[in-house]
Amino acid sequence: MAPITDEMVADLKDKYHKLEARVWELEGRLAADGGKQSKAESMRMILMGPPGAGKGTQAPRIKEKYCICHLATGDMLRAQVAKKTPLGREAKKIMDQGGLVSDDIMINMIKNELETNRECANGFILDGFPRTVAQAEGLDKMLVAESKPLKHAIELQIDDGLLVSRITGRLVHPASGRTYHKVFNPPKENMKDDVTGEPLIQRTDDNADTLKKRLGTYHQQTAPVVGYYKTKGIWSGIDASQDPEHVWKSILGVFGDSKAASPSSKILSKIGLAR
Repeated sequence: MAPITDEMVADLKDKYHKLEARVWELEGRLAADGGKQSKAESMRMILMGPPGAGKGTQAPRIKEKYCICHLATGDMLRAQVAKKTPLGREAKKIMDQGGLVSDDIMINMIKNELETNRECANGFILDGFPRTVAQAEGLDKMLVAESKPLKHAIELQIDDGLLVSRITGRLVHPASGRTYHKVFNPPKENMKDDVTGEPLIQRTDDNADTLKKRLGTYHQQTAPVVGYYKTKGIWSGIDASQDPEHVWKSILGVFGDSKAASPSSKILSKIGLAR
């Protein structure tokens, strides 16, 4: 019998993880199409955290596992403007005049995505909104009217000092939002996205001086929003100074999935192939 090499094990792991992701996707589609997943059971959440806390790492994993949409409001706004939708044209007019897009426009953009984006059938991750209590209240009002109230508000918490080293080494895949780090989470191939092979970039505002200003603004705005969701009983804080895998397990714990493992996962764990 030929010996099992490290390359064979790595290849088997890769195939297993791809198959596992596909199973999650198909289960999510079946639930949505067959009505097995009620609105009360679907995943509806806000992901909060300062720049560099790991939202760009964890949001895609949540999206993939639960087959839900990821609504990054900055990307969504740019897409609406590019498509020249009525909301996009209205937003562009305001931005061209140097103004801030109103809360009503942003909430209506989110509402539009929930109604028209098929990926949102099982739920959503909202990233970048709300930033104020008034926005949170307006969002809640819309979601309740749509019978899609929030279930979770997860905050990735990390000391500001740790963020400087994280941010200054961050690499981003613009099309998907996937993030890497030159030291802590490097891509398999230098400056290329693991999934598509497309080039990664380093954002011009990912520097220490800009970060300190952004953090000051973030804390000033976010503290009241965190308090708001605490009173709603849906807030959870996650220690984002941990490595990404431990952060992921902590998030699964919030969802009640910390012990959720399929029989195949348990078997693969015993032979050292599970994640």
